Amino acid sequence: MPELAANGLRFAYLTEGEGPPLVLLHAATSSATEDWAAQRPLLRQHFTLYLPDARGHAGTRWDTDGGWSHRMLVEDLVAFVDGLGLERFCVAGLSMGAGTALAFAMLHPERVRSAVLAAVGVEPEPRNSVARRLMDPERLERDDPAWAARLARRHDPVQGEGAWRKLLLAIRDDILAQRHPRPEELLRARVPVLLACGDRDPWLPLEQAVRLQRQLPDARLFVAPGVGHVIVAERPSLFNQAMLQFLRSSEAGHD
Repeated sequence: MPELAANGLRFAYLTEGEGPPLVLLHAATSSATEDWAAQRPLLRQHFTLYLPDARGHAGTRWDTDGGWSHRMLVEDLVAFVDGLGLERFCVAGLSMGAGTALAFAMLHPERVRSAVLAAVGVEPEPRNSVARRLMDPERLERDDPAWAARLARRHDPVQGEGAWRKLLLAIRDDILAQRHPRPEELLRARVPVLLACGDRDPWLPLEQAVRLQRQLPDARLFVAPGVGHVIVAERPSLFNQAMLQFLRSSEAGHD
């Protein structure tokens, strides 16, 4: 996997495919190649994909003792696309990655051709309560040791032994401390947006997704029935069709 030096990091990332640039951002505690595994074979037929690991995740080394915040992730995205020389691009994100993509679109709408935001929440509850309950390393090791072992295999080889525990706590603390965007800030994201969510997502109630869709200047909502938080993996065929149709229609508008 190649690396890109930017913003004090060496980003591990994968690139594949041909066509307009599409940056794919992963969820908290995951990696880009894993989260978007079910989409990559289809999307790389139409786009040049860029899949970076976020700081402290998988192959992008970062010690969370040096800080961790949503703002850092947005700055990282700016540095990453600048380092690649991408002036304008499409972006898609899942959960944490969707929050990063939305924040970038609010700050730099002129650089975003279109955005797919899967399972993105901008209201504190129930997000904060779910984070307190689920993002606890001790609980995870006790109640779901297989998942804890998977996190260790994903992150510790590059980040160091036990790094996954520190990462989980750092992300949880940042979720609880985040200031959520105001309506006037959301209005700055003047780009075509597809909001995708499952109707059984414990982090994002459907009514919140509807409110967000109404607050964004140019957004449509795709709801997958019977799906939880990880919509890209739980109903990939349904999600892939909606995502590709949206991205291609948005690209057609740029022709």
